[in-house]
Amino acid sequence: MIGLIMFLLTLILLMAGFPVAFTFAGVAVIFGVFTQGVELFAFMPYRIMSIMQNTILMAVPLFIFMGIVLQKTKLAEQLLEAMGELFGKVRGGLAVSTILVGALLAASTGVVGASVVAMGVISLPVMLKNNYKKTLATGVICASGTLGQIIPPSIVLIILADVLGVPAGDLFKSAVLPSLVLVASYIFYVLIIAYLDKSSAPALQSKNHNLKKSQKYLTLIKAIVPPILLIVAVLGSIFSGIATPTESAAMGAVGAVLLAVIYQRLSWQMLHAASVETIKVTAMIFAILIGATAFSLVFTYNGGDILVEDFIHSLPAKEMSFILISMAIILILGFFIDFVEISLIIVPIFYPIALSLGIDMSWFAILIAMNLQASFLTPPFGFSLFYLKGVAPKSVQTTDIYQGVIPFIIIQVAVLLSLIIFPTWYGFSSF
Repeated sequence: MIGLIMFLLTLILLMAGFPVAFTFAGVAVIFGVFTQGVELFAFMPYRIMSIMQNTILMAVPLFIFMGIVLQKTKLAEQLLEAMGELFGKVRGGLAVSTILVGALLAASTGVVGASVVAMGVISLPVMLKNNYKKTLATGVICASGTLGQIIPPSIVLIILADVLGVPAGDLFKSAVLPSLVLVASYIFYVLIIAYLDKSSAPALQSKNHNLKKSQKYLTLIKAIVPPILLIVAVLGSIFSGIATPTESAAMGAVGAVLLAVIYQRLSWQMLHAASVETIKVTAMIFAILIGATAFSLVFTYNGGDILVEDFIHSLPAKEMSFILISMAIILILGFFIDFVEISLIIVPIFYPIALSLGIDMSWFAILIAMNLQASFLTPPFGFSLFYLKGVAPKSVQTTDIYQGVIPFIIIQVAVLLSLIIFPTWYGFSSF
């Protein structure tokens, strides 16, 4: 029961707005001292040392740096504009191009905030100017911006690989097909809406219509090909076994800087700003990781994991019951807390149970990643909603954004259910 009280108190404090890392660490210290004594925390240096020695986690700051460089050099915005030119003439084409660019940005950056803000600044005004419905425009941007959660190289996949003891490269390969299905589902929904309601997503008039065809295509190639080559280099080196995720992350960071040189957008100011922002984001993630480690230590020593495990084992059809319950818990918690906290606090609680039930860990990790993607969209605290609201014109209300993301949340849940019910379609063995 102490573990349950710890969990509930932590959730209340997070919802009250207390800093995540200090909430987990503070609750752990208070309950640890009063239940087990100060001696319990003699194990903490060893746990922190294991985090410091984990080479997989080195990929986190490198991928973050790569994404921030691409965002600050405006290469992400350039990619979005070019894709808009390719698909804008089709009804709903601008929304389709936004989804595709969201997928490309996810594969090149993995930073959800950067993707949503970039597309919110560039694509949203264009869609509104072309009389797109506000709900459709905002929903497309928020949903496509969160693709960085599931499309490799994803920060959450790296964290889950560490927590669940699965090679990050294997998770990257396993995530490709589900992410493609999700992207295709988004595009199919947009095209259906554009067909049924012709006023919701009219065609875009090209701003390069005065250019010759050859000049236009050359401009598009210059904007699209280099970022795609970077994506292929990063993911291809992992999938082919040439490089580990950490090594490919380093290559991606260097590649982003080289692209900045090629496009003549490299400056010391940009590098300094990107480095500082990378340090801030990385420090936040690792502070949460250390706080989560302390919380997990106290939670385990007070029998919280045994309580959860006994409950799961008492259920009928316990394997499927466990999957459905764990996914429901993660989905609900995603309404209130961030994916990093869920990955580092909730997943370690579920891990030994999944292991004892013989569940395919790669499948379980992809289910969690797909589920966590919805946490960026779900009101009231979906981060993508706030990212977009921060850059949206005053004419776009918060209610427009909330209404716009609902169909995409339903699509995400539908794809998640297909992953649960038909794992063999995606190449998993499930149990």
